[in-house]
Amino acid sequence: MLFGQFVGDWDIDWRWIEADGSERHRKGRLHWRWVLGGRAVQDIWSALEGEPPEERPIGTTIRFPNADGDTWTSLWIAPDRGLVRRFVARKVGNEIVLATTKDDGNPEHWVFSEIGPASFRWRAEESQDRGKNWKLTEEMRIRRRA
Repeated sequence: MLFGQFVGDWDIDWRWIEADGSERHRKGRLHWRWVLGGRAVQDIWSALEGEPPEERPIGTTIRFPNADGDTWTSLWIAPDRGLVRRFVARKVGNEIVLATTKDDGNPEHWVFSEIGPASFRWRAEESQDRGKNWKLTEEMRIRRRA
């Protein structure tokens, strides 16, 4: 149930931190479902755009447990950016940490934290020096829809 606990519908408050330190904000929605006969979880991430706001899907993730019983494979797919990224996810303390290596050889983490039944925090951290220092690049506060 590492990721099964998130099945349902969620609202997102999104924040990006630019290289110059400025921030961008956006609202979004997140939908999680069991797929493939309950052997995997798929989520769809959407941005809210326009007036009135409409959902615009921007990416999806397929997540499934590995045979070792301790890790999950997580595949992020963002068709509009031509991006497919593979992560290995594991529980670390009270967090879920997804780890990958970017094309430049540096590590990146996506972290689920402050996990409760009605909310959680998601953040992206990346390193430019092979993991010696980490920088927050994106953060979301996510609340379960009523």
